[in-house]
Amino acid sequence: MFDRLSSLVVALTLVTVAVIFAALAGGDALTIAILALAGIAAAAIVYGALPSQLPEPQGHVMAETAPASLLHHPDFALWVDQEKEPLIGVSGNVVTIVNDAAVRLLGRHIVGADIRTAIRHPAATEWLSRTDDDGRLETLNLVDFPRPGQHWTMRIVALSEGERIIFLSDRSAIDAADRMRSDFVANASHELRTPLAAILGYVETLQDMNGEADGPMRHRFLSIIDREAGRMQQLVIDLLSISRVEADRFRRPTTPVDLTAIVRDTIAQLQDSEDARPKDIVDSLGADAQTILGDEAQLGQLVHNIISNAMKYGRAGTPVAVELIREGRRVRLAVRDEGDGIAPDHLPRLTERFYRVDEARSRSVGGTGLGLAIVKHISERHQGQLEIKSELGKGTRVAVTFPLSEASAA
Repeated sequence: MFDRLSSLVVALTLVTVAVIFAALAGGDALTIAILALAGIAAAAIVYGALPSQLPEPQGHVMAETAPASLLHHPDFALWVDQEKEPLIGVSGNVVTIVNDAAVRLLGRHIVGADIRTAIRHPAATEWLSRTDDDGRLETLNLVDFPRPGQHWTMRIVALSEGERIIFLSDRSAIDAADRMRSDFVANASHELRTPLAAILGYVETLQDMNGEADGPMRHRFLSIIDREAGRMQQLVIDLLSISRVEADRFRRPTTPVDLTAIVRDTIAQLQDSEDARPKDIVDSLGADAQTILGDEAQLGQLVHNIISNAMKYGRAGTPVAVELIREGRRVRLAVRDEGDGIAPDHLPRLTERFYRVDEARSRSVGGTGLGLAIVKHISERHQGQLEIKSELGKGTRVAVTFPLSEASAA
């Protein structure tokens, strides 16, 4: 392609050549002069008509544009608002964008603040102050953040132009679940090891005994072995029960069952036992059926555990009152004993696995420490509300309120 100057040179060259040819052909001077002037005028017109710079061909090389900031992109702001965990956008060291979760955790004042002061934790401050950032993803553990006993993790993604995205995740609940699992395994092992050690010890003693003179002692040792074996058996049964209940906790029961009949059958089973205390059970159930959607076996275990606890920890010879009370569209099972009662600071922990108010007494009456934990899980699966009230020196009342089935509530 020619530019303007190149076109003018070509035109003048052509005019010169034309004048020379005219002179050689014998043309007169006037004709040659007119031809030269016409050629020069044509070259000038061509020179003025051409653009100063011809356009470059398109489709090959595009001019590079500066990359846009991700933190200021409107779609990024929409995504940030939908994130449920705290998210912070940082340009340089200045907080430029946060979502609602980050505001709830750290406060709205962090917008525009230095990120090294917004997240007040030594590990976070140390990493955010680094100058050798190579853009790699890194996860930091923030222990006792933002309050003692809590655990969060911080993930950092480095972008271009000194921008970073910081993700915060709450690990406190996961850590608590891990601790509960570890405590459960440790407690279960301890509860099984104690009676097993007693059994092995007495068996070894019996093996060394000889003669009829050891008959009474042999009988006593065998009775202890039988009691400890029964304790182990009950513990294994309770462990299996709580495992099955937890496995079913997200499956709501759909079978209509009569709670009145379940309570009545459980009381009859307890009263048929050889212990004296079942004779202290006083029931007030009414004649009407109370139909709920439930698992009959699990509800029977719930009733058995509550009444058994009242019998174990209530004073002998005092009544164990069992009642069913209909309250609108719900029915309440309540069991009350007249025992020593429980101090208020123990009440919130009664449904924890293996928790005992008086460990020595609990072991002496055969408790495994899982009875109320099983009650709690069964009541939750049946959408029941568990309530425990106690007064020192007067006794304890345990109640579970269940929703009636649609047919029974109508």
